Amino acid sequence: MTATHTPPRSAGFGPAGPGLAGTTRRVTRPAIRWDLAIALATTVLFAVAAVWPQLVATHNPFAMDLPASLQPPSPAHWFGTDEAGRDLYSRVVYGTRESLGIGIGAALVSLSLAIVLGTLAALGGRVASAVVGWLLEVAFSFPALLLSLLLIAVLGPSALTQILAVGIGTAPGYARMVRGQILAAKDSAYVEAAVALGHSRGRILRRHILPNALRPLVAVFALSIGQSIVWASSLSFLGLGVAPPSPEWGALLDAGRAFITEAGWLTVIPGLVIVLLALTATTLGRHLQRFLEKGETA
Repeated sequence: MTATHTPPRSAGFGPAGPGLAGTTRRVTRPAIRWDLAIALATTVLFAVAAVWPQLVATHNPFAMDLPASLQPPSPAHWFGTDEAGRDLYSRVVYGTRESLGIGIGAALVSLSLAIVLGTLAALGGRVASAVVGWLLEVAFSFPALLLSLLLIAVLGPSALTQILAVGIGTAPGYARMVRGQILAAKDSAYVEAAVALGHSRGRILRRHILPNALRPLVAVFALSIGQSIVWASSLSFLGLGVAPPSPEWGALLDAGRAFITEAGWLTVIPGLVIVLLALTATTLGRHLQRFLEKGETA
């Protein structure tokens, strides 16, 4: 009987070895975030419509054609026509600049006031904190829409009034958030280390507290744009926004409600566009917020 010699298996070869031949590697690809991809694509479309509306519009948004009034959506008029025969798709496209401008302007006003009030409430001492806190409580006692209506009643309806009304009406909520962020940054370890190193109060505020406390506002700004556009459109729907024949989306809603039973597309389509822009801004804001949070924990 002869013994057969089996050669030993090397560590890097064979099915049992831990090397390349003994393991099955899975190549993992990063998951495609479809919601973010769709939001970015929609953002590009809205940006093009706001900056170069003539590239995507098919008709003159102000040209009237009475015989073609109240036509339903068709290949000739993608979104149909209004009571004056004007192409609704082109009016929606040209209204993007005004609607988006109102939303961005209101968001800037809101966050600017929030930064000032929140910083005073957190770092201004007892008197300033008490006064700002009282002002915020008074502002919170009024619903944002009611406060906006009061401002418009005093200043009169216009695009600038909408920006101020929506911005001031939504600022108190953001001011509270800014105050909480600044207080959290003020009590953090890196601020205590800066104090121990003898840095001045102004340098600590500029280099450590404000940059870290206001970083989340980058994502909040995107979220507030969609909210501001919805609020501004609501005011225009109530007849308190820009005057016709402006193609601002809220004004289109206001003009279309008189024909909602016979030409429902005049109200439904601008409303869907407003919802789409609000969802786009919300999606971008939330993804940006997650990215910033990952950066903070990295």
